[in-house]
Amino acid sequence: MTTRVALVGGTGKLGTIIAEVIEATEGFETVAVLGSASDLGEIDGADLVVDASVPAVSIDVVRAATERGINVLVGTSGWSADRIALVRPLVEAAGTGAVFIPNFSLGSVIGSALAAASARFFPSIEIVETHRETKVDSPSGTAVRTAELIAAARADAGPVEAPHVDQRARGQQIASVPVHSLRRPGVIAKQETILSGPGESLSIVHDTIDPAAAYAPGIRVALDAARDASGIVVGLDSMIDIGIRRPAAGRQAAPVGDEASGQVARVTSA
Repeated sequence: MTTRVALVGGTGKLGTIIAEVIEATEGFETVAVLGSASDLGEIDGADLVVDASVPAVSIDVVRAATERGINVLVGTSGWSADRIALVRPLVEAAGTGAVFIPNFSLGSVIGSALAAASARFFPSIEIVETHRETKVDSPSGTAVRTAELIAAARADAGPVEAPHVDQRARGQQIASVPVHSLRRPGVIAKQETILSGPGESLSIVHDTIDPAAAYAPGIRVALDAARDASGIVVGLDSMIDIGIRRPAAGRQAAPVGDEASGQVARVTSA
């Protein structure tokens, strides 16, 4: 049976990539492509709504899909745990599924999981994320998700040590973790998590080089999960087994393989 997809934000950078993946994936068909300013009534008749719009519109997309009893896959950035909590009662009452993916890159998800797994061993942790100058929100959804995972991993250890956070130059605190956002031309997406302790530091860096190649495997995993999801699901780490313990347990999907090209991840210590 073919899943009919309504794609919101389908003409943007991420939306274009998602549209190409849907077209190439058996069992899925795009039946409507909406812009961020389109009438959301156009999603009527779809089996799944995929949201790649903008943060200001995304919450309306989720509400519109949920009210119609349609599952929704959200790739739009800006969904913190607090914002997801706003729509959780709607999704649960409707008996539908809403899947939120801060980053479709498998390498990015693994980098965030490594940071969370390391978090309880280091008292000082900060995140520096860099995106192109056209990205409208900061901090990025990936940085927010990473900080939230770090906080969950440190539930027993407590908040990270972050002196002088009253000074604006120290970044924005997300779940006690200082996050610094850079917006500049000549870059696609990069995140560095720096964990420091007595006499040493550990840096976990992920670079996106080719978004289409980097995101495609994760988009396919998310499409499969969103089609059958029930309730709120957050992150690709809830769908794949990356082989390390995660702070937030989730259901396990089939192994993804080694298709994650278009990205570079590295872990360094000093």
